[in-house]
Amino acid sequence: MSQQNNYREYPSQQIRTIALIGHGGSGKTSFSEAALYATGTTNRQGRVEDGNTTSDYHPDEVERKISINASLLTADVNNIKINILDTPGYTDFTGEVKAALRVCDSAVTFVRAFEGVEVGTELVWEYVKEYKLPSLFAVNKIDGDNCDFDKVFTSIKERCSSDATIITYPVKGGSGANAVIDVIKMKLLRFVPNGNGKYSEEEVPTELKEKTLQLHEELIEKIAESDEAMMDKFFANGTLSDEEIRKGLHQALMERKIYPTFAVSATTNVGSLNLLEFISSYCPTPSEIQTVTATDINTNKEIEVKIDDTSPATLFVYKTVSESHVGELSFFKVYSGAITPGMDMVNESNGKPERLGQVFVMNGRERKEVQKLHAGDLGAVVKLKDTHTNNTLSLKTFPVIYHPIVFPEPVITEAIVPRTKGEEDKIGSGLHTLHEEDPTFVYKVDPEIHQTVVSGQGELHLAIIIRRLKDKFGVEVDLSEPRVPFRETIRGVAPDVEFKHKKQSGGRGQYGHVHIKIEPKKRGEGFEFENAVVGGVVPGKFIPAVERGVTDTLERGIIAGYRVIDVKVTLFDGSYHDVDSDDMSFRIAGSQAFRKGFKEAKPVLLEPIYEVEVTVPDDHMGDVMGDLSSRRGKIIGMDTDGSHQIIKASLPLKELYHYSTTLRSITQGRGIHRQKFSHYDEVPREVAEKIMAEFEKNKHGEE
Repeated sequence: MSQQNNYREYPSQQIRTIALIGHGGSGKTSFSEAALYATGTTNRQGRVEDGNTTSDYHPDEVERKISINASLLTADVNNIKINILDTPGYTDFTGEVKAALRVCDSAVTFVRAFEGVEVGTELVWEYVKEYKLPSLFAVNKIDGDNCDFDKVFTSIKERCSSDATIITYPVKGGSGANAVIDVIKMKLLRFVPNGNGKYSEEEVPTELKEKTLQLHEELIEKIAESDEAMMDKFFANGTLSDEEIRKGLHQALMERKIYPTFAVSATTNVGSLNLLEFISSYCPTPSEIQTVTATDINTNKEIEVKIDDTSPATLFVYKTVSESHVGELSFFKVYSGAITPGMDMVNESNGKPERLGQVFVMNGRERKEVQKLHAGDLGAVVKLKDTHTNNTLSLKTFPVIYHPIVFPEPVITEAIVPRTKGEEDKIGSGLHTLHEEDPTFVYKVDPEIHQTVVSGQGELHLAIIIRRLKDKFGVEVDLSEPRVPFRETIRGVAPDVEFKHKKQSGGRGQYGHVHIKIEPKKRGEGFEFENAVVGGVVPGKFIPAVERGVTDTLERGIIAGYRVIDVKVTLFDGSYHDVDSDDMSFRIAGSQAFRKGFKEAKPVLLEPIYEVEVTVPDDHMGDVMGDLSSRRGKIIGMDTDGSHQIIKASLPLKELYHYSTTLRSITQGRGIHRQKFSHYDEVPREVAEKIMAEFEKNKHGEE
């Protein structure tokens, strides 16, 4: 839905962009609702349970009561525009988190007040470190019965950063929690629970004065430690002035020397508004980040682009959404210059010209048309012709390209089975569009296994993709286990394999006669054909036909119908007939000799082996190791990372089917894994025999 109104312009220094990140269920969407209500952007606070939140508006999100997409929201706090990117917590949608963190200037990491740092928190915290982002912590759900703020704060210091520093803490946790102590102001902030987020300031209760003073002094010391000049002032005066605290905290936050930590109850709107006020006062403006790295198209060298309105206009598309009634909506960050509707730009990623249509600011699905967006701001534009996620648009006179978002590798692969025949083209174009919207979803038509395979970040991720394929493109498919691309090779040598192809049936006949040697090569060395014929016993013109006969058979396989690898074939003898010999005769002779010799040379079946890295909490390590062993896994090594173990193992691809789901199940959602192809290795005899028997059965069935 689109609105046109007198939307005010915000120059760069009045813009803050934050991403809300954290483990699933930590309350990011509830906080975004509280923020919109507390700032008067909305006139009610939606609830995830009721399916009426501003950011989770997609039918999938309403139905499942979780965030699937990163939603862009905006709120105004004291004439400062805060762009809020509400990101999903489930690891299936981690690509959305990476995209949001790429374009934000600060992150707010949510942690549950009774759970502490969870595996999803640690995963996104790695992204925060990768992007070198200033970050705040929000300890949410202080109204929960098991709230333990101090314990959770300790887990943040231990597992994320020892530079986490308390700014607000709850007067008391549990049901009815409605007040926090502000360590900077040295005041108690009292909120009306389930209200509009406004608060009144009171004196700190006597019993909390000592604790508050101690935290206030710790904060001042932390600020002083972050800067030499501040340290000198602190030693000279024994403290810092209010202005020095403000400046020092702002600088230390930007330099990631302090991670301010807040107590919040998002669902009851306690602690939201003061957190937003802190963001508006202390978090960096786009121009304070100063420059962003880009590649100059003309020189192919890296340059620094200034994030201000005086630089030539550039923008980076971090997200694409296809909506049936509007077409493609491209979400972008203005990295330099100012963006206005009707601007002619060039997509530097593919060289195509683009004219900007209407430019919008977003609040969930609600769009407001604007006439100008300044450097550092986020917006959206519809109906770009050839522009998708990760593309850069710039002016013709300033051709630059910004580094693409590096999305995580897939962890699950399925084969697609169409429910109706003849819809392959529709399915193909649907999958293409869905990949452009979501680059963490990938697909390919695999000619070797004769299947279309789709890969993503988890079962739920692929389930959502298949649902969108049906809703947007009207095609229904099922998912099944993909065939494994086994390989065939040999361990022995067949020193002299003879085959004579002779046919006589009136008129001209067929004649081809070869002697070949077959021997194994080292793994990964591929196929080699050697011509060792002497004396013209096989004329030179027929030798390519012999090789072609062998390579035809390599592709089709012999013992189980899979490609043959790492063999050497030497043609060293044979004979021919002046009249009856031709290319086809020698092609058949080469093929049949190879089939015969391959079976004599101790053939074996190979399977793809993957390297797997599994990160699990200590208390689940035994279960995970046992499960890996049951999947024919070999443990290669172990590492420790805080309270987590990193298990490195190698596993056959066949045993990795649905592994991500099993891992989540046995670790209560706290384990994650990465996988990548390593090499091919022999299939155990009993497994290989089953596969070969199945192949023979199917072959005879077809005959």
